[in-house]
Amino acid sequence: MGSEEKFCLTVCEGYFAKCLEGQEDDVLMDDYLNFFQLMGKVFGFVSSDVKSKVEILEEFRTKESKENFISFQKMITYEKDNGLLEKKDYVSGSRTLLRLHRGLDFIREFLRQLGELNPDDKTGTCCQNAYNATLANFHPWLIRKGVSVAVYGLPTRDNLLDRVCRDKNVAIEALPRTLEILKNVYDRTQSMYTAHDLHGLP
Repeated sequence: MGSEEKFCLTVCEGYFAKCLEGQEDDVLMDDYLNFFQLMGKVFGFVSSDVKSKVEILEEFRTKESKENFISFQKMITYEKDNGLLEKKDYVSGSRTLLRLHRGLDFIREFLRQLGELNPDDKTGTCCQNAYNATLANFHPWLIRKGVSVAVYGLPTRDNLLDRVCRDKNVAIEALPRTLEILKNVYDRTQSMYTAHDLHGLP
């Protein structure tokens, strides 16, 4: 990964802070998607999956109905009120977002465990544990097996941070703040899907 591709955890933190700005119980779409574009570069074994879902939601933001997709609450309400969640030939934004939401649960759990590691500790185990506690609950055996192979070769904490971050020390310092913002976004999104009874979207 070249230096131009490295990301800054404080930039990720900024995106998520922006997607909560001025929203009492909602999340703004565009900055949320910007965050996932950055994180897809870090977690290579899920990057293609993340990329395809981000592109679906970005496309909604370019259509005539784009104002209905400016935030999570507006999108869910629009799709429910118009019967789109049951429409067979419709790619649902709410369903697509639910997959990213589950991915965010994995990311924040991995980062939480990463913050508890010593500099020379391997990251593979905490990545596997985070996956098992989150995304593995929704993936078939073949994908779970592929992830187990992918995380096996992950480096130590400091080597991983050197590889993917612009500044390792800044990333470590920013981690607690980032985790708090991730939790706020996750909890708010979780509450929306619970209120609309959409956690079981196929």
